Amino acid sequence: MLRDKKWIIKHYEQSLIWVKNLRNLSEEQWRMPIESGKWSIAEVIGHLTPWDTFVLEHRIPFLFRNTSLPKGPDIEHMNTKAAEKSREQRLEKTITEFVLTRRQLLQTIQQLTDEQWHQSFSIGQSNLTVADYFGGLIDHDLHHFSQIQSVLHV
Repeated sequence: MLRDKKWIIKHYEQSLIWVKNLRNLSEEQWRMPIESGKWSIAEVIGHLTPWDTFVLEHRIPFLFRNTSLPKGPDIEHMNTKAAEKSREQRLEKTITEFVLTRRQLLQTIQQLTDEQWHQSFSIGQSNLTVADYFGGLIDHDLHHFSQIQSVLHV
């Protein structure tokens, strides 16, 4: 699928609306696992915020420098901590944190020039463009949003 700037920005705008609409869930729905033995909706949404923060702080600032990207976090540790936090906090706080961070990410990517969107960089052995990178992040979002829609039957 073509990963152009407008499509990526539109996804991030729509993700804000989509997650804000989860405020209408009951506490029971919010804490419902997406599948037996899997995370709850709260945990799924809660784990997206630290990843957005990571992209804002440890990816975007380094994409346009002629240096290697900082090492990524321990994925399992980061996800576990985010899930624990989401189990403990209220729906409104988890959604508010997501919205604030996602909005900041959206504003940052809106400022990227067309030239920057097509600039290549490497992560490990992979060479990709900034647009490809954000396309991969969107695939991650869509995977989780689809899981949530399935459990809510919407």
